Amino acid sequence: MNPAHLILRIGLAHFVSAPTAEAAQVEIERIAGAPLDAPAFATTIADLLANGLIRDPVRLEDQALQCHWRLELTPEGVALARTLTGA
Repeated sequence: MNPAHLILRIGLAHFVSAPTAEAAQVEIERIAGAPLDAPAFATTIADLLANGLIRDPVRLEDQALQCHWRLELTPEGVALARTLTGA
């Protein structure tokens, strides 16, 4: 499966939040049931962000002491993910 489509489908159905991008990749792999190549994962996330399908996953929330990583689809990402899932 296309890694971008996989990540969009996971983002539609699951809340993925992790302390680092590496931990997020592990969580996405767990949900997907398959490993993802680390460089391909990073490139896919960058492409999804550049295409406006996800929000910047690295965030510093109010009153937080450090950044964390969160997968959040934009409205365009949600629309595409719904198309991919047939929802």
